[in-house]
Amino acid sequence: MADPRSLTSVVFVTGTGTEVGKTVATAALAAVVHERGSSVAVVKPAQTGLEPGEPGDVDEVRRLAGDDIATHELVRLRDPLSPEAAARRVGVTLPPVAVHAKRIGEIAAESEVVFVEGAGGLLVRLDSRGGTLADLAAGLRYKGIGAGVVLVASAGLGTLNTAALTAEALAARSLPLLGVVIGSWPTEPGLAEESNLIDLPRVTGAPLWGAIPEGAGALTGEQFRAGVPDWFDLH
Repeated sequence: MADPRSLTSVVFVTGTGTEVGKTVATAALAAVVHERGSSVAVVKPAQTGLEPGEPGDVDEVRRLAGDDIATHELVRLRDPLSPEAAARRVGVTLPPVAVHAKRIGEIAAESEVVFVEGAGGLLVRLDSRGGTLADLAAGLRYKGIGAGVVLVASAGLGTLNTAALTAEALAARSLPLLGVVIGSWPTEPGLAEESNLIDLPRVTGAPLWGAIPEGAGALTGEQFRAGVPDWFDLH
């Protein structure tokens, strides 16, 4: 199994869909890299579904991975929709992904590893021009900033198709898929879940880095960080 502790530069975290455990997976990855002694930042380009002042995904990452993780939320929108749709409902024009790329580049100059957590899947629109997380990653690579992608997949039936489609979309843009993480592994996995441990690497062409147990997001930060090595098999 590949070792996520080797991560450097900018890493985009996307999912096979919504509610697959991207935030918890981002926290786990941040904890892994921080444990090796590297400075880590986490960026959320667009947070939707929350009012101003409510704790968001970056706050949850910091709670789980530790207060030493620098976090940045670039845009917040109230409605629980895609960023483009949520902005349209309130008549807001979102900044283009090129603006996000510039800010992430500035953050990367101050941190050894930057995790960028997307909203939903790879091709969810992040700006009012149709720019996606894939466009954001491609823009950074164009600027000479190394950028790869980690895919957070659901555990059960149906995940192989969306994982394969995501891998194809990344390959078409020459964006490297570094690894796959199962975002919520059930306490009693069934036939589909056990089979997917074998098939996710086959359909994506990327190593399976680990599986985060169901309910890990409800742990205390101390419990979460203590569990991470087991979830990524880092012993």
